[in-house]
Amino acid sequence: MSLKAFETLPQGSELELDRVLSNLKKDDAGLIAAIAQQHDTGEVLMLAYMNEASIRETLETGQVCYWSRSRQTYWRKGESSGNRQTLVSMSFDCDGDCILLKVEQKGPACHTNRRNCFFFEAKDNKVIVNSKPMV
Repeated sequence: MSLKAFETLPQGSELELDRVLSNLKKDDAGLIAAIAQQHDTGEVLMLAYMNEASIRETLETGQVCYWSRSRQTYWRKGESSGNRQTLVSMSFDCDGDCILLKVEQKGPACHTNRRNCFFFEAKDNKVIVNSKPMV
């Protein structure tokens, strides 16, 4: 399974969602990596996982829904914290093994209350914590 068969379609070509979803490369649990990016700044906020049901729910509701691997349940971003992600656009990479979610992030994206989850920065021979919690 992959999206390779569709690579040569001309710009503006339309594919049925079911056809694309059935060709995504998912792991044994049916999950695919999803990168959340702030739509207006390009800031990468976090990486999480989605399955077909969470992809469909996100597209239907506009509220980003992930699959929590640790809790083994659906996780609607911001459901308990209020730090919601509203979907602006969803794209699939050329290999069909990753999703890019452009979102409007309200508040911190990380469970540590930082703006994004990528605050451990490798520099020289060290790793530096490059941001503090927002709250």
